[in-house]
Amino acid sequence: MTSNRNVLISGASIAGPALAFWLRRYGFNPTVVERAPVLRPGGFAVDFRGPVHLEVLRRMDILAEVRANQTDAGEMIVVDRDGRQQARLPAYLTAGEVEILRGDLSRIIHDRTKDDVEYVFGDSITSLTETPDGVEVTFERGAPRTFDLVVGADGLHSNVRRLTFGAEEQFLRHLGYYVCGFSMPGHPGLDKHNRIYNEPGRGAALGGVEAGTLMVFASDPLDYDRRDPQQQMKLVERAYAGMGWQVPKIIDAMWEAPDFYFDSISQIHLDRLSQGRVVLLGDAGYGATCGGLGTGLAVVCAHVLAGELQAADGDHRVAFRRYEQIVRDYATGCQKTSDNAGPFLAPRTAFGIRRRNLMYKALASPRLSAFFNKLTTKAASGLQLPAYPR
Repeated sequence: MTSNRNVLISGASIAGPALAFWLRRYGFNPTVVERAPVLRPGGFAVDFRGPVHLEVLRRMDILAEVRANQTDAGEMIVVDRDGRQQARLPAYLTAGEVEILRGDLSRIIHDRTKDDVEYVFGDSITSLTETPDGVEVTFERGAPRTFDLVVGADGLHSNVRRLTFGAEEQFLRHLGYYVCGFSMPGHPGLDKHNRIYNEPGRGAALGGVEAGTLMVFASDPLDYDRRDPQQQMKLVERAYAGMGWQVPKIIDAMWEAPDFYFDSISQIHLDRLSQGRVVLLGDAGYGATCGGLGTGLAVVCAHVLAGELQAADGDHRVAFRRYEQIVRDYATGCQKTSDNAGPFLAPRTAFGIRRRNLMYKALASPRLSAFFNKLTTKAASGLQLPAYPR
């Protein structure tokens, strides 16, 4: 009989529910705890590209539903201060083979798991104490419980990673930029295309269909409270003071946004992904804020982690070692694609902006755009996906 059946997963965004999906089907009993009071809606658009990403969605039987909810994003158009087109980038280079809002994807996976997986919203882990037979867990609100295994799928600023491996500063590498995003309800939109305007070290993009914004600006590490959105909005307002195009309207809308997001563009680097009965999944173990194919990576690696636990009959020592052997190089390759996300979206100099725009114009050539798309898909396809039982 399979051992270590009771698994606590911290985080109910994408990686956690994806892991719960597979664990439940392999006979485990997953519990997902999430600090937020409800499933988080909205969020950035996330994309899937290449055969490995799409194969995992097929194995989950959700590819058709993901396609039915895709954003249908258009091209990325670079504009000047007056909104005049300077360059454009084909849609498939930025949106992959299928693009969906993070909140919609989270809902789809949650709907597939909510009837046979225990979800605990509005709570968070406060301590983890490993014993010979399991992990004793205390919570902010709920009563203490004991689980066989614990998975940290709780994002770039993982609580489980902090409790198990130590302070975040040891593992987080700041890439010199910050990113902000939110929706603008009631905005009339432009059309289905996304438009981006740049001044040195600052970029502001506005999407048409979803009227979503993306703000990226260069900065050394900032000191702020990650749980204080008003303080973060002031930082964004200060960073974009005096900027042209539609930026003043975007900043005005920011203060009323229902789904404001702000963080540094950073990566997580650890020497190992597990310690004893605790293991990290997704952004918690090898994340990048943007540009690192993080959502597709998380869904693929959740499948691998669950599959290895099933193959090892629940023996976490074998399963965690195999999981890391399989995903380590793949995760590192995907992570490297985020190194240029900040400079790509917000070049630091006027010369850098002109050079980036010239590259966009060159990519209008079908031959060059196909070559570049092959390069961006290479990292997402850099894994021989094991054939686990369905």
